[in-house]
Amino acid sequence: MEFTVTGEVWEWRGPAPFHFVSLSPEEADAIRDIAAGVTYGWGMIPVEGRVGNTSFTTSLWPKDGTYVIPLKDAVRAAEEVELGDVVTVSLRVTEPRSRTRGRGRSPSR
Repeated sequence: MEFTVTGEVWEWRGPAPFHFVSLSPEEADAIRDIAAGVTYGWGMIPVEGRVGNTSFTTSLWPKDGTYVIPLKDAVRAAEEVELGDVVTVSLRVTEPRSRTRGRGRSPSR
């Protein structure tokens, strides 16, 4: 599944600050439709993303009835993205890493 999200960058100040972009209700509904098949736990959805020319991997986090995209410091720095900016994030949902481990190998018993 591939989609594009445009939204304002906001900050959550927990033990360490994180920067996010929230999905719209419609985008969150589409993710919920596939979540059971792609989550690796706690509702986290693995994705590959791109902001401008910068690609990255992360996971969508469920929060307040929607999902949010964490924007890594390296991505924000490379693309000169700051708190309050409106950005477009291209996303592709990927398989959880645990499902791809060991493919093509026989069990070692």
